[in-house]
Amino acid sequence: MFIDTHAHLDDERFQEDLEDVLARAQEARVNYIINVGYDLASSQKSVELAKSYPHIYAVVGIHPHDSKDAVEETYLQLKELTKEKKVLALGEMGLDYYWDNSPRDVQQEVFRQQIRLAKDLQLPIVIHDRDAHGDILRILQEEKAEEVGGILHCFSGSWEMAEMCLRLGFYLSFAGPLTFNNARKLVEVAQKAPLDRILTETDSPYLTPHPFRGKRNEPARVVLVAEKLADLRKETVEKIGEITLENARKAFRF
Repeated sequence: MFIDTHAHLDDERFQEDLEDVLARAQEARVNYIINVGYDLASSQKSVELAKSYPHIYAVVGIHPHDSKDAVEETYLQLKELTKEKKVLALGEMGLDYYWDNSPRDVQQEVFRQQIRLAKDLQLPIVIHDRDAHGDILRILQEEKAEEVGGILHCFSGSWEMAEMCLRLGFYLSFAGPLTFNNARKLVEVAQKAPLDRILTETDSPYLTPHPFRGKRNEPARVVLVAEKLADLRKETVEKIGEITLENARKAFRF
């Protein structure tokens, strides 16, 4: 069995064929999917998906792109959403200095506020980090995020950063980019990371793995990420599926 620990099935690109997408995931033995919010509307949709399907769980939070719209009421609504028992974590939260869709100081403050909320709720966090490794680590340390732990979604840093995240108790999640030809840094991290701290994801509909790069991604393709991990770690894909599912149960506490 496999798990996709990060998908966006509420995306409009799944509007027409969601049932087919879920059926293909089941055929590929992807027996669990965690759907992740990026603003209040998508977080609510994630909760609704989790209520509608027994094998789907939810994460709720504010993406750095949308942090410019966060107000005090936003955190109260997130807290309300976490009352649903299938909400496993807060996220995706963090920093994105590539697109800079929200001012960096605002991104940092909303990131901090969500870490504090997660600590109040005793929930793990799911982190988005693009071109912001130093500030991500600094804020995690300053906010004592190791008290709740969590996941570096679609990890993209160096082995040196990975080591620091691992020391803070975080898990590293690998997605389609691990299968890309230019993934030298990621390959090193995937080879060196402890087996009990790695996860698999798709970030559907984004980051489609080779050889389907450029097409819409979907949870069934998390198996391609597991196959790449198996090749790098000299394990069977079944073993990687077993390990990453057990890791996800620990990371998300379900």
